[in-house]
Amino acid sequence: MAEEKQPANSNHLIFFTDLDGTLLDHDSYSYEPAQEALALLRKRNIPLILASSKTAAEVAPLRHAIGFQHCEAIVENGAGILLPGDRDTGSGEQYKELLNTIANMPPGYRDCFRGFAQWRVEELSELTGLTKVAAALAKERQFSEPGLWSGSDEDLEGFCGLLKQHGIVAQQGGRFLTLSFGGNKVDRMHEIMDLYRAGEQDRFCVALGDAPNDIAMLTAADLGIVIPNPSHGGIGKFSNEKMKNIVHARFSGPKGWNVAVLDVLRNTARGGLNG
Repeated sequence: MAEEKQPANSNHLIFFTDLDGTLLDHDSYSYEPAQEALALLRKRNIPLILASSKTAAEVAPLRHAIGFQHCEAIVENGAGILLPGDRDTGSGEQYKELLNTIANMPPGYRDCFRGFAQWRVEELSELTGLTKVAAALAKERQFSEPGLWSGSDEDLEGFCGLLKQHGIVAQQGGRFLTLSFGGNKVDRMHEIMDLYRAGEQDRFCVALGDAPNDIAMLTAADLGIVIPNPSHGGIGKFSNEKMKNIVHARFSGPKGWNVAVLDVLRNTARGGLNG
């Protein structure tokens, strides 16, 4: 773990966390096992920034439920920022343009990608395990389109290349391939860090995630914590150069999240982060 930059105390910490498979259980979407760490973060007034592929409509009530509505949140894989107290992030015009571009892809590519817009609420609920109410919120998109790819890896490469010509990027999460006009979790993390660092002592940034679309956020943080997720192929490998600030949690899901965050807070209370 990096030794050069450590917080003097917990007041200089800031946490960024993925949701599904990280703070939330992959199957039940529960954060109950993380309650102890969440309560300690609230008690010490340490910011917790939710960073997810979820929509603003999904994130806003969750952020309120766990007691961090006063913090920013990163939504739709970094395509937007949900400001403190807000429930939405825009008009949705960008989403309409995205769907129109996807619809005009060559049929050989287009037919291999099925996104949220093509699924009824009942289908999305069955596919994800979300309740119908939660699935309806997941369809209230403003920036990005998650979906499943049914074609070959070679065709996926061609599909992504053609999308890139239209300014659309693809990010693979733990469950879905998400398309958007750009922006990712680490871009938004840097923007939010700039807000917190303005006019005060530098913040020590801790990020937690479980999927490939979290890698950039984890490696850009002062400390990145990988939450194991046995439901998918793993987060992938990090280069040796970037391994110095990456640690792996002992348990999966919110249980692993809880233990990892408590470890950071306890190490900080003892005067340093020593892994």
